[in-house]
Amino acid sequence: MKKMTKVVLALCATAGLGGCDLSVPDLNNPSVESLENSPTRSAVMSASTGLLIGHRTGMATQNGYVSMLGMLGRESYVLDVADPRYISEMLAGNGLDPGSPAFGGNFWVAPYANIRNANTLLNALGKVPGVSDTEKEAIRGFAKTIQALDFLVVINTRDTNGAPIDVNRPLGSDLAPLESKEVVLAHIATLLDEAKAHLQAGGDTFPFPLSTGFTGFDKPSTFLTFNRAVKARVDVYREDWNQALTDLSESFINDTGSLDTGVYHAFGTGSGDAQNQLNDPDLFVHPAVLADAEKQVDDPATTENESTKLDDRVVRKVKAAKEERKWQDVSSSHVFAHYPVATSALPIIRNEELILLRAEANLGLGNTSTAMADLNRIRVRSGKLAALPENLSADLIVDELLEQRRYSLLFEGGHRWIDMRRYNKLNELPLDAAGHRVHAAFPIPIAETDARK
Repeated sequence: MKKMTKVVLALCATAGLGGCDLSVPDLNNPSVESLENSPTRSAVMSASTGLLIGHRTGMATQNGYVSMLGMLGRESYVLDVADPRYISEMLAGNGLDPGSPAFGGNFWVAPYANIRNANTLLNALGKVPGVSDTEKEAIRGFAKTIQALDFLVVINTRDTNGAPIDVNRPLGSDLAPLESKEVVLAHIATLLDEAKAHLQAGGDTFPFPLSTGFTGFDKPSTFLTFNRAVKARVDVYREDWNQALTDLSESFINDTGSLDTGVYHAFGTGSGDAQNQLNDPDLFVHPAVLADAEKQVDDPATTENESTKLDDRVVRKVKAAKEERKWQDVSSSHVFAHYPVATSALPIIRNEELILLRAEANLGLGNTSTAMADLNRIRVRSGKLAALPENLSADLIVDELLEQRRYSLLFEGGHRWIDMRRYNKLNELPLDAAGHRVHAAFPIPIAETDARK
């Protein structure tokens, strides 16, 4: 995937982007002008592959999606002594700064740029020669699925602040209105359902290459199971429990298969590629991750020390740092272990999450014994913990659900912060020092609000 030198012009959000004019590097895509006016088969295929790179942007950097949402959910710290804002703003302060694209204004321009690229690609399909109708359907299904993921990044960060969705407008048009969280999630669900129909008509193969992170999901039929998995996540966010179970049944969920089966962001060290920076030396584990972890079930075959090991997910994902780091009233002596090299894959969605989504959907429907069976499945298989009785109270089952999601999805995609907010439990996240608080959402960037006057 060569990095091309053309640039995509990003204008105020809602003529397609976020509230100001700026240039962003073309994420492996041909220029907007060529796609809009004279699309070719090769340009359309390059633009399709480029959407993967666009969605990956800002996911695995020090101030990226996993890291910043991890801080808000008290999974992680960025103890960078060169930039005090990682503590003074992300963990303290009156609010996140909407004027900084690296902090409170983050996760807006990049996803909207990729959404616009997808819209440009979709618009081009009506006029491109040399692409069959079946191939066009496969591309539409792929592009709308990636669009849904980008919209999910925006609304996961903005929550009740809302976001624009009617962004497929000509440059210079009036800005699309900000919509509520509920409307945005409904739009995402619609995109995924539209994508499903396209993929079903999309033939046996994609006419463009996907990254190695999509191994096993790189045909329209198998990519559709990924699409349904993402839809199930959105269903659960919307508390549409029956639909979640339906979509899970069409996903790649597998009770006996590997919990790590799934779709991932792939990284590389070649020219123009991006590296996974979640092993950055300034990234540390929040101490509560270890302090709150359960002990593994006793095994008479092990020594006393071994029988008191923590939850195996902590054992696999956390390790001691070379030395403790202290900065601005916080400290940590552990770092993450599950992204050991720059080419480590980052999960988009895995089988383990799907089983937990099924547990949550059944819990929402009152099927507590079924939900507990799945929670115990994860406790035992992934955590090496003892199973719990099925007759827990409703509140305790919710706490158990959130705890299993906490450790199964640790430092993968901001799940802890999103989950605690969904259940109105942000006030239960730990505060490390006087003046600290838990921010509930990122603000709309100031360039956007200024553009809207």
